[in-house]
Amino acid sequence: MGAWSHESLGNDDACDWVADLVETDDLTLVEAAFDNVLEVGDDYLEAPEASAAIAAAEAVARLQGHVGERDAYSESLDEWVGRVGIAPSPDLAAKAQRALDRILGESSELADLWEEDGEPGDWRAAVEELRGRLDA
Repeated sequence: MGAWSHESLGNDDACDWVADLVETDDLTLVEAAFDNVLEVGDDYLEAPEASAAIAAAEAVARLQGHVGERDAYSESLDEWVGRVGIAPSPDLAAKAQRALDRILGESSELADLWEEDGEPGDWRAAVEELRGRLDA
């Protein structure tokens, strides 16, 4: 799965998404990440889209001042947050929460992969903790 941690940025897809985000000055990629998850509807949600949306939710939470885990993988995101200083709208935060709910729900490859790994509890707890840091 390309993951080394259950944290928001603990996988290749999330880190790749952040690398694209830091080249921007707005929330277009953030909103697109949530839309990519929500537009799937009841169809099977692929892991790369889910991982990108989790990273996007992490960006929104940090822009709101609710910083989570800080490590080498969050460094570029934290620098971007400090540089752009955008206040996300409550609607965007609510969209982030809906995307996280979808990722935790049925027909989610990322949830299935963590289940197959045999330890989905830490991952689910991390996503729920992130969801709690979002002001909608």
